[in-house]
Amino acid sequence: MVLSEFKPCPGLTEFIRVYRLVHFVFADITNIPFKPYPPRAEHCLSFYPRDTETVEYVNSGQKITNLKTVLIGQQNEVSNRYVGKDFLVFQVVFRPGALYRLTGIPSYQLNNCYVDAETVFSKDIKEVNNKLNDAAGFKEMVAVVDMFLLKQINRGLKEFHRLDYVSDLILNAHTNLTIEWLAKESCLSVRQYERKFIERMGIAPRYFSKIVRFENAFRIKNKHPHLDWLSIAVQCNYHDYQHLAKDYKQFTNQTPTDFHLLDNSSPERKFGESDTY
Repeated sequence: MVLSEFKPCPGLTEFIRVYRLVHFVFADITNIPFKPYPPRAEHCLSFYPRDTETVEYVNSGQKITNLKTVLIGQQNEVSNRYVGKDFLVFQVVFRPGALYRLTGIPSYQLNNCYVDAETVFSKDIKEVNNKLNDAAGFKEMVAVVDMFLLKQINRGLKEFHRLDYVSDLILNAHTNLTIEWLAKESCLSVRQYERKFIERMGIAPRYFSKIVRFENAFRIKNKHPHLDWLSIAVQCNYHDYQHLAKDYKQFTNQTPTDFHLLDNSSPERKFGESDTY
């Protein structure tokens, strides 16, 4: 079992936050548990060189299956993900605004979507999965994806906007940043900032910040399962436990404790790992 993160080459750090690689082989398990995947503040491109996954959105009931390359826009609901016995995913996690710059697609069109990437990118994308499957190791996998993305960038991009840099600050902020401050730092009025943020990130900036805070709480609980919820709430700048519980209810339809009990049955738990990235 592998659950690792890798940095892109220097020429891609403006666009890519991180590469994630997950590999499970369930040799002796017949009924593989599903992964309840909560909202995260990210846009991704995922490659599935071996078994693919089936994704079922909990609220809408929409089900997507058997795609080898997938664009994943901003999610704001839980999706249950069912994997095969030999499951390998290489995931590209974009920086804010980067997917919009790369594709020109307004990001709100990708919200809660799981899109066949072959319909968006050049035909070169079909070869990437084969190369990933045949790669001798992780470094070679990273090199394969680096090369593909560098080619896409060289084909042309939407313009950079300072908003993209400022929005990246939200992901690593230790305090709640005001919309007024973010707009000023982006050299925009609040109204302009909100409109352009939705175009490049898919959702309003306040809602994005809310997902970032929820995601941090989810990750901290998985890293430190014995921490009580009030301590986590305070650490993540919630007013109190009830404030945190309200966000969990909105994003997962469950209490914090109930959702993490469900997460405890995820595939990675079979290997003694937890979702902390």
